[in-house]
Amino acid sequence: MSFTKGALYPCNPATTRGESTKLSSSKDKVVYTNGRAVIAERVAQDAAVGTAYLGHVQPATVARIAPSGYYCASADITGTVRIWDTLGDEQTLKAEYKVIGGVVKDLAWDGESKRIVAVGDGRDKFGHAFMVDTGSSTGEIIGHSKAINAVSIRAQRPFRAATAADDGSIVFHQGVPFKYDKTIKTHTKFVQDVRFSPSGDHFASVGSDFKIFVYDGKTGETLGEFTESPHTGSIMACDWSPDSKSLVTSAADRTVKLWDVETKKAQVTWSLGSSVAHQQVGNTWTEEDSIVSLSMSGDLNVFDKRVGEKPARILQGPQKAVTAGLAGPSSTFFVGTADGHVLHHSEEGYDHVGGEAHTTLVSGLSATQDGKVYSVGLDDQLRELEGTSYTAARFSTAAQPKAVAVGADETVFVLETTSVEAVRSNQKVFDLPLKYTPSAIAAAGSVVAIGGEDQKVRLYTWDGKALAESATLDGNKGTVTALAFSPDGSHLASGDSTGKIVLYDAKERKMITSRWSFHNARVNALAWTADGQHCASGSLDTHVYVWSVQKPMKNIAIKNANPGGVSTVFWLGEKELASAGADGCVRRWGVTFHA
Repeated sequence: MSFTKGALYPCNPATTRGESTKLSSSKDKVVYTNGRAVIAERVAQDAAVGTAYLGHVQPATVARIAPSGYYCASADITGTVRIWDTLGDEQTLKAEYKVIGGVVKDLAWDGESKRIVAVGDGRDKFGHAFMVDTGSSTGEIIGHSKAINAVSIRAQRPFRAATAADDGSIVFHQGVPFKYDKTIKTHTKFVQDVRFSPSGDHFASVGSDFKIFVYDGKTGETLGEFTESPHTGSIMACDWSPDSKSLVTSAADRTVKLWDVETKKAQVTWSLGSSVAHQQVGNTWTEEDSIVSLSMSGDLNVFDKRVGEKPARILQGPQKAVTAGLAGPSSTFFVGTADGHVLHHSEEGYDHVGGEAHTTLVSGLSATQDGKVYSVGLDDQLRELEGTSYTAARFSTAAQPKAVAVGADETVFVLETTSVEAVRSNQKVFDLPLKYTPSAIAAAGSVVAIGGEDQKVRLYTWDGKALAESATLDGNKGTVTALAFSPDGSHLASGDSTGKIVLYDAKERKMITSRWSFHNARVNALAWTADGQHCASGSLDTHVYVWSVQKPMKNIAIKNANPGGVSTVFWLGEKELASAGADGCVRRWGVTFHA
């Protein structure tokens, strides 16, 4: 048995209210960070597929690909900049430098891909200019009294650098080596972003005072302010068109504006919505002429500058950890996230499930044979999906739900802290108090399996009215954390907190093997193939294993499948496995079974 690496469906950017989020782009890809991952995602018309760099130990804050396209520089909250190879799958680390004693908020490459300026909120300084190959200093970034939010370098010689900070000023640096030239006091509040045009003739700045200024790229002289049709909220980001004739700005007033630089007039204004989630906190203008603006919700709005009504496309995706997953029809799937959202993925990419979402973590997803999906969340709600939208049905559970399973006659069993509730047609039909602490549940027809913290699995029979205990299965060495019946109900796999998985004959009520024990941390998820011959497991140890019923000692080991831990696994086809977890990304794996 063997596996091949398939597509990666990326998470969306992490955002923080009141702060600018730095996006960048290279050709047709937009580059951003979420947690410890650096994501490069295509903005073409097919489903969003990306690549992820996972070399950071601490949460990453900004990433930018060099003008040459060969390397990417990414930085994190500790002031570390990593420079790594973008070509091929190896993503080899070229260099790592500790540049400031605190969070790096932005960085910029020079036009020769040889120098980098990194800025942020350091203990001893707010910025550092260095050579990519050696890390040696190539000038001084000084002149600010508070954290620097943004930096941009003129791509042509003579090089210039502009930095923008919370002290309301912009500092213009001559280069190279970079040295202080002058302080520009055009803004009256925090300056959120500063960008040189590709031609190098101008640079622009935007800030929390709702203002936009443009300057001469060589001298730093202020050329004017964009005053017609201004934003009415903090402007968080700006970027230039590839031809240097237009500027795009994104603001907390939930609008994106396209400006003609020569006339300083707004050509197009896009309004995104009315809620906090629609505040615009970052943007980038790709070399392929796509305008991408980031919503507070994490949505990437892709605009066509010829259409002035709404985004041409919205790239959605999980913004937090994936906590539950479920295969849908025709290679589609559903994922639930730590912030309460359920998303549906199809050939077109992700879409948020329609209707009112859970208000906090989604703790379980389960489906009937005809495809009706149920979700439970830590908001004590059981929700029902019809297609890709929530129905009006809403059931309030008696206690916090841990998991959910669907049994015979579409009865939904909700596992809670001390009991199991049976729900049908949005009505409670039975409630079973438990004398032990339950930790996992699975159902197959009229049989319901419940795992407990006492390391036992108990089987119950459902007659349509009540649950009756029928057997107890022993064999696990820790709290039972995952249960799954094979599709025909003949086998039951039970994973526990020690990483051990026990396979039972569910009909004969006896153990088949206890040798599925290669995980070294809690087993979070189990999923069977349609023929019931193979079972996949995902664990907190970041690994995925595929086990064989016929040959219990044979397995496929997918090591380091999902950084931070695997929370869910599900089969998208006979030989297509998907895994997801703490990093918010869903990864596909092609699995080959040998006879």
